[in-house]
Amino acid sequence: MRSEHGSPGPVRRIATAFVWCVVAADLLLILWIALTSIRGSTDILHEAFGLPLPPHFGNYAKAFDEGGFGPAALNSVVVSTASSLVAVALAAPCAYALARRRTRTSSALTMTFAMGLGVPGQVLVVPLFVGMAQVDLTDSQFGLTLVYVGLAMPFTVFMLTGFFSGIPAVLEEAAALDGAGPLRSFVQVVLPVARGGLITAFLLQFISAWNETLFALVLTHSQEQITLPVALASFVASAQLNGLDYGTMFAGVCVILAPMIALFSWMGTRIIQGMTVGIGK
Repeated sequence: MRSEHGSPGPVRRIATAFVWCVVAADLLLILWIALTSIRGSTDILHEAFGLPLPPHFGNYAKAFDEGGFGPAALNSVVVSTASSLVAVALAAPCAYALARRRTRTSSALTMTFAMGLGVPGQVLVVPLFVGMAQVDLTDSQFGLTLVYVGLAMPFTVFMLTGFFSGIPAVLEEAAALDGAGPLRSFVQVVLPVARGGLITAFLLQFISAWNETLFALVLTHSQEQITLPVALASFVASAQLNGLDYGTMFAGVCVILAPMIALFSWMGTRIIQGMTVGIGK
């Protein structure tokens, strides 16, 4: 809403100020976590907000050595990357077929995928654990990757359907006139045009898998298979018996947050633009 002279109205100014306050609060929270991660536990207990004088960079070494964050970080990278790639590879042709076939069946399937977004993860934990245990895929990176792929399909298909719906059909018709079949048209014409949507879907699934805790906590238990959120939870649980090391705990939190902050700093604009284009289409 703008005033008669073209300047932003009071409602917009208030909304902008509120957004900047939220951003400032988030930045201060991240700064506090980073500073606390290099403070001693005694200093943290005496003063929650303070400077690291002197800095205790050994908290990170302790997190990797005693908390097992090194192997867990590698597991998180493998599982998140693999599940994101497979989810996008499976969802892309499915979403393309739903976007191009305007039938009652395709509409019903699209609605089914959309309904899948509303299923709580807590409802799926027990059935998934029982099913994965029967095929001996618990405590396995491969099994956890399969679960993440299944969980990602409703949102990824629903999101990519919007991108493919916005691609003009004349591009495929021109490719057909040049002798290209449906598969060749999809691979060489449609996918390059929808590259922004595919990258956005991959990044969103990677972030979701990286931060996921519930299924990783239930389906993995050995130190060789756990991911970073589970490693942090296990470290906190074990440290409570011998006195919680807050500095090391916050160092573990920073290990989890750092890749996400770097990813959003590098690709945040692309993620936002990709989601906006998908919604608009």
